[in-house]
Amino acid sequence: MLTVAYLANQFPSPVEPYVGDEIEELRRRGLRIIAGSVRKAARRNRDGARSPGNSAEVVLQPLRIIVLFRAAWLCVCRWRQISDLVWPLIWSGSQGLAPRVKALLHTWLGACYAVMLRGRDVNHIHVHHGYFGSWIAMTAARMLNVGFSMTLHGSDLLLRSAYLDVKLANCLFCLTVSEYNRRFILDHYPEVEPAKVVVSRLGVEMPDCAPTAHHGERFTLLAVGRLHAVKDHAFLVRACAQLAADGMQFECSIAGEGPERRRLQSMITKFGLEQRVTLLGHVAHEQMCSLYDRADVVVLTSRSEGIPLVLMEAMARGKIVLAPAITGIPELVLAGKTGFLYDAGSLDDFLAQLMFIYSETQASSQRNPSSGIPSAARQLDWVRHAARLQVGHSFSHDKNLESFGDLFIRRIDPQTESALRENFVLQQIQLPLQRHRSLPVRTDGADALAGARGSAVFDG
Repeated sequence: MLTVAYLANQFPSPVEPYVGDEIEELRRRGLRIIAGSVRKAARRNRDGARSPGNSAEVVLQPLRIIVLFRAAWLCVCRWRQISDLVWPLIWSGSQGLAPRVKALLHTWLGACYAVMLRGRDVNHIHVHHGYFGSWIAMTAARMLNVGFSMTLHGSDLLLRSAYLDVKLANCLFCLTVSEYNRRFILDHYPEVEPAKVVVSRLGVEMPDCAPTAHHGERFTLLAVGRLHAVKDHAFLVRACAQLAADGMQFECSIAGEGPERRRLQSMITKFGLEQRVTLLGHVAHEQMCSLYDRADVVVLTSRSEGIPLVLMEAMARGKIVLAPAITGIPELVLAGKTGFLYDAGSLDDFLAQLMFIYSETQASSQRNPSSGIPSAARQLDWVRHAARLQVGHSFSHDKNLESFGDLFIRRIDPQTESALRENFVLQQIQLPLQRHRSLPVRTDGADALAGARGSAVFDG
């Protein structure tokens, strides 16, 4: 049975539901997955409810003293395996002093991770995101003499890519969420073998509802995302100030929590937008439906992204979206067809696109259905319909998750792909029979799942 240690910066995380989805998919395939988290997180799922089966078994931080000492000794014993990683950190000037020191500390954390995984018969380590956790996973894989792979999204590739060349050189394969990311990697790291970098898209579930327009008294904007500088909600607040100055009747809700909250609230007060712009804080996933239903347009103002789930969720519900034309977003939002794009950083273009959507929305709400005369406002109806088709075709949660499972198993051990696939199909056949007959069914996959969940939790 293959055992994979799957590491995330923080698991579970309400803003990264795809990590838990991928772990459960691999477990359904018959792999034993040891879920790991660099930082300790509350054991709650994306909706805020407790989820005991979807929690980290190995948690690095905070660390126990005994683990630190064992990690130091492991570094001494396995020095030959990691020396080519460590020496450049000490002597090379390709990075600044701070990144080099951090990488040295993360090497030690990698040894701690290896200590925690010893005796668990790990065959492969996968890490989600290319931040510091990827160096930890790479170091641990070296010390345990197993394969290492990673998933790259957006900022971990475009903004915070320290030593990414080393990580790409040492990974068995690299998954990334967009064609843009794959081209970026191959253009900026030409020494990387192209076959090593594979696109694995995320996806969302399609709701059972038809696309509808919201006809409220005010034009309603919705933004969803953590309040972080990279999400640039300050850009949206400045745009709202301009809309208010132009006399538009609108309201804007921003769902999310983060370090930028105080600054954003100060900006809202400064511009006198208290009655127009609302910071909602964290909103549980099941409550997001009502927010989407009320929105005339869902806006995104990030400086860097992969392909955001929030845009997929909005489009799956037939909502009009407006987002910057950056990174992989144009692969989801086809300008004027499945949504609208603006030139990143351009407040004028953002406002122009928003005013177009507003005017079409107003024309649609005032259209006389009995006139029989086609209206230009019907363009938005076509956009809503096309948005749902786009998500269902290329960003389906179930389809893309199954593709991820196939790809992952094929990459880590091609010889076991057929056996695991047969076992996975067998489970899908037997589960309905089990429910019908109320009889227990034993499979290798079930034994794997029981074994994986039986592992102890390390608080570090």
